[in-house]
Amino acid sequence: MTNLELETLAILLAIGINLPFGAYRATVRRLSWQWFVAIHLPIPFIIVMRLSFGLGWWFVPFMLASAVTGQLLGSWSFNLRRARHALSQAQVTE
Repeated sequence: MTNLELETLAILLAIGINLPFGAYRATVRRLSWQWFVAIHLPIPFIIVMRLSFGLGWWFVPFMLASAVTGQLLGSWSFNLRRARHALSQAQVTE
């Protein structure tokens, strides 16, 4: 694989790893210990992935941005799914 393919794969995997943690983060109280765990638990996996792909320190900002993107997309998709479910439940009860 070329460097560009490895970098793209690393970014996509970092986003994918953080999606479920972002969804979980949306369900817990802000600044609670569960909230901090949801944010920080995927970080070691991302570090190991970056090191196993042989990507240097210069790639850390991109991985951090990917992790934040995954957290935000996970939270957004969970809130969207919850809102759609609430809307469908409200339409059923009418």
